[in-house]
Amino acid sequence: METSKLTAEGIIGEAVRIGAKMSGGEFPIEIFPIRIQRIISSLHDCQGYPVDYVAAAILAAIAVGIGNSHLVQVKRNWLESPILYMALIGRPGANKSHPLSFAFQPFIEHDYCQNQEYQKLYAEYERTMSMSKKERLEAGLDEFPQAPVRSRFLVSDITPEGLSLIHAQNPRGLCLWSDELSAWFKNFNRYNNGSEEQFWLSVFNAKPTISDRKSTQSSIFIRRPYISVIGTIQKKILGELVKGERSSNGFIDRILFVMPESVLKSRWNDRETPEELEIQWQQIIDKLIAQDCPHDENNELQPQCLPFDEEAKQRLYGWQHENARLCDMETNDALVGIYCKLEIYIIRFCLIIQLARWTCGECDKTTIDLESVNRAILLTEYFRTTAVKVQTAVSQEQLSELHRNIYLNLPQRFTTAEGIGIAESYGMKEHAFKMFLKRHIGTLFRKENHGEYSK
Repeated sequence: METSKLTAEGIIGEAVRIGAKMSGGEFPIEIFPIRIQRIISSLHDCQGYPVDYVAAAILAAIAVGIGNSHLVQVKRNWLESPILYMALIGRPGANKSHPLSFAFQPFIEHDYCQNQEYQKLYAEYERTMSMSKKERLEAGLDEFPQAPVRSRFLVSDITPEGLSLIHAQNPRGLCLWSDELSAWFKNFNRYNNGSEEQFWLSVFNAKPTISDRKSTQSSIFIRRPYISVIGTIQKKILGELVKGERSSNGFIDRILFVMPESVLKSRWNDRETPEELEIQWQQIIDKLIAQDCPHDENNELQPQCLPFDEEAKQRLYGWQHENARLCDMETNDALVGIYCKLEIYIIRFCLIIQLARWTCGECDKTTIDLESVNRAILLTEYFRTTAVKVQTAVSQEQLSELHRNIYLNLPQRFTTAEGIGIAESYGMKEHAFKMFLKRHIGTLFRKENHGEYSK
């Protein structure tokens, strides 16, 4: 079958079949150029870092390196930024943080050097400001000197107001890096009830943000914000993510979850990650950071827009048609919400993968080509699988003691009649069991045939 003639159903089916071949549903590192695949494999072999965590962290780092410098264009007025909200899930000691540190080390080095330079410039600024206007003029200095601006990519615990100020100074974009992601969403209502959560819902869509600062008469207007989020979270506190309105306002649907099937405690060994691979990773990110970003007459950043070539566009549309069919058939609203957000993410993945391939000399960056779309489909199906796993884990955590006992005592595969019998032995009526079953189809249960289910 020719690649360009695959049906919509064949596209998604092909991705699922390939994904099934991966050990335990492992992250499909083949979406990356060979150079990056070698880095991921080396970190796994030498440092014991789980492949999923390393690959996901690298994906997020590439997205941050791109920031607002490039956008992907689907239609004339439909542009997408490579914004990612990502959570690495695992128990304590699962080696979640180290892969993040490696992937974002080039940004840490950049921000450190820029901070050193900023400290020098700010000391000079303070010295200048301590002079009178006359002294400044006599010394050949500006009469009204401007305070220096610190260039940076990374932020941590910060309010939306503070974030807006830093973003205004760094229009290329930022990344909120939180080693414990729960600290991010638990603080949403610390000042104004619901306002911070709405801020992040809006930022995900790159909608303009306006921050009115109490200390001045001016306000900050960011026409197209770019703020990615990445961090780690323990599986046992996933339930915190769906508290309040987050289960219904689409917040949790915006998060890409990385949750390997099983993560064994890594064993130490004498193998070292080759230094040249670390240097190569630094060069890849530096190439993204170093790209020239022109500005217009209003000093607004002018990103380069990458459209899809015709073959790539048709493949993307084919995938979306099949995804829409799945949405129409799905009875679980939580899964429908996830599938809808995947339609946004696949577009963003196309841009990230195209630019990753460009940094390694595998393609140009004038359009999104068919190869990038094919790889983006594979990546999207991986995140579809992990999202369902998270929904299942959250559903289990939210079960009452009665529902949990019934669920645990159901066989792996059962008929409706068998399920009713087990439920009634615990005092649950037939109607209540059928409602329980229907509510959790797609997460706790899967319908195999008429009247036949599996866990």
